[in-house]
Amino acid sequence: MLFNSLDFAVFLPVVFLLYWLAGGSSIARRNLILLAASYVFYGWWDWRFLSLLAFSTLVDYAVVRAWDRAEEPSRRKALLATSLVVNLGLLGFFKYFNFFAAEFASAFTFLGMPIAAARLDIILPVGISFYTFQTLSYSIDVYRRQLVPSRDLVAFSAYVSFFPQLVAGPIERATNLLPQFAVLQRFDRAKAADGLRQMLWGLFKKLVIADNCALEVDRIFGQHETMGGSTLLLGAVLFAFQIYGDFSGYSDIAIGCARLFGFSLMRNFAFPYFSRDMAEFWRRWHISLSTWFRDYLYIPLGGSKGGRWMAVRNTFIIFLVSGFWHGANWTFMAWGALNALYFLPLLLRGSNRTHIEIVAAGRWLPKPGDALRIGSTFLLTCIAWVFFRSADLGQAFEYLRGMLSPSLFRSPEFEYAPLPWLIGFFVLLEWIGREHQFALERLGLRWPWPLRWGFYALLIAVIGIYMAVGEVPFIYFQF
Repeated sequence: MLFNSLDFAVFLPVVFLLYWLAGGSSIARRNLILLAASYVFYGWWDWRFLSLLAFSTLVDYAVVRAWDRAEEPSRRKALLATSLVVNLGLLGFFKYFNFFAAEFASAFTFLGMPIAAARLDIILPVGISFYTFQTLSYSIDVYRRQLVPSRDLVAFSAYVSFFPQLVAGPIERATNLLPQFAVLQRFDRAKAADGLRQMLWGLFKKLVIADNCALEVDRIFGQHETMGGSTLLLGAVLFAFQIYGDFSGYSDIAIGCARLFGFSLMRNFAFPYFSRDMAEFWRRWHISLSTWFRDYLYIPLGGSKGGRWMAVRNTFIIFLVSGFWHGANWTFMAWGALNALYFLPLLLRGSNRTHIEIVAAGRWLPKPGDALRIGSTFLLTCIAWVFFRSADLGQAFEYLRGMLSPSLFRSPEFEYAPLPWLIGFFVLLEWIGREHQFALERLGLRWPWPLRWGFYALLIAVIGIYMAVGEVPFIYFQF
């Protein structure tokens, strides 16, 4: 079920009423309602994969329960290995089998021993990369004795399948979300209103910015051989706005939706395009995945404690694995490697934590130096996005070669006239709200109510007028 669908517009109020009215003061009944709603939400896409979700949930629940009876370190390690093998095995089979089969055949062909690659007609289950990492965080945290294992199967299942963040995150940590299913949530009107504002902003990002950018981006990338350099640069810039509006819009809707039920999800984006270097960008982009890799891969590998070169090695590993997590395509690996190269000078100079504070905090405009750094960081990000968006490496290099041609200095070809001012309006509100959790968190709260509600009505009107036609799936559903 898509957040931007009529189905969800009916589904959410029904679940909301059931949870707060039929759920009563029983934690077990409320968790059962959320669990049933989450399985309906997921099964709306393809009910056959509900069994996969249930299997992954039961494996981790059973493994962790078995730890209760296993104090021997060797047995605990064996149980952790079971969880890792099952979860990563499922992810590897559904997401990477055809990729590795094709690469294996190509390697033999290159050596003069051509073989036919075996391909399976596999459908990638929506959200498998997200809920797999979420269940793994539970197993690992319990193994590390950082979390008390759950004895409540319904609560644990509701944690794994919680519908607001099930298919595209934020990738929650068990230490944050699971305990919230063990307490009786109280309806908080202010928290719910805050959630609705965040959902409204998320819908604006998705329906107005991302979906309209997608029309131009598809046209430009689809005909990149015939486009001039300036149009190709425009396509890369618009894709930067598309993927940010799409993914951070989803996160805003998910976080806001969870707040309607009293739950608090972790932040996933913190205005990344106002970053002054790539290290700051990666502290602000897809925070739940970046910190997952930091805590469960980078630090166990040794982090930066083994010296500068170990830190370099581990940084490249993190970026390459992050690229591969996005999909079975060399373009994602190239995107990860390029970002690692961007990060490298900051790491070697020890300046990767220079820009911790919010840019231009307490001021309207950034200093000229900061403005220059923001612009150059955004440009580097756009170049990397070309690899992320391209169908293969050949297209990515052709695209970049065309972009850097003399036609870069001509006027770009542009079809959808309202898009520049829509993006300008979007960037302005993001800049105004950059010191808060999301752009609308505080904006207008002190205005007279007619003005404040008029502003919300204006946003809804803009969404209604400029939203793209049809239900456009979220980009990260494919991951």
